[in-house]
Amino acid sequence: MEQPQPVLVETVDLTKVYGDGEQVYALNKVNLRITAGELVAVMGPSGSGKSTLLNLLGALDTPTSGKVLVRGEDLAALRDKDRFRAKTVGFVFQLHNLIPTLTARENVEVPMMGYYSAAQRRARALELLAMVGLADRANHLPAQLSGGQRQRVAIARALANDPLIVLADEPTGNLDSQASLDLMRLIAELNRLKGTTFVVVTHDFAVARQTRRVLTMADGRIVREDLIGSPLEEDLKMWRYSGLGQRIYEGKLEELQMLGIKPKQQRAIRKLLELAEQP
Repeated sequence: MEQPQPVLVETVDLTKVYGDGEQVYALNKVNLRITAGELVAVMGPSGSGKSTLLNLLGALDTPTSGKVLVRGEDLAALRDKDRFRAKTVGFVFQLHNLIPTLTARENVEVPMMGYYSAAQRRARALELLAMVGLADRANHLPAQLSGGQRQRVAIARALANDPLIVLADEPTGNLDSQASLDLMRLIAELNRLKGTTFVVVTHDFAVARQTRRVLTMADGRIVREDLIGSPLEEDLKMWRYSGLGQRIYEGKLEELQMLGIKPKQQRAIRKLLELAEQP
């Protein structure tokens, strides 16, 4: 019997409020658990709190109230947050944030400064670039790389210090659909091979379905949680929550009637959509 993985990250009533006058709740009492080795997507409309959540999980910001616990340790009690970020968390952003005057290898080496010797940094950077499929691009500057290649360098950099968790904020946001799919396949493969925990913020369901669990946010709260199943199950879910799917699910079958679909067939379609609601 497979043993359950330990909880790596937990939030307790995590709240972030902005504004001195009219307060805006970027996060409102968010409670979640992420176990070691998970691959999780966070979805939601702009302003729903996705990036704020990632910033708090990575100790880039502090909560107004509530807690972020990493392996049971409250981040508020950390004395050296810079070291925590350097050794425990890897970051990947929508804009890769590579240093334009450094080669791919040198960019990957940057987080290792002060922790490894020059020879160790070089060897580790080359190993990671090979892992993300860029062994032959180690000496290229960012401007000489495609968007997808730059994000692969960013992932290699995020893994430089062998972090427990990688937080990726819209990593495919500036990529075309094929490059996005390739990048997510890489993340999924790294998650499987290395056991590194990934939390990926995205607005793209095609990206989210490459993960294993999807958290949907709205108005600073987690309003839905889905485990990713087979491609057929995920297609059903996507159709179920489309405008037409919702109307059919609610018994508003006029659209199907207009298409000449018989009542027996309408009931079968509705029954199929109901499967998307089952855990």
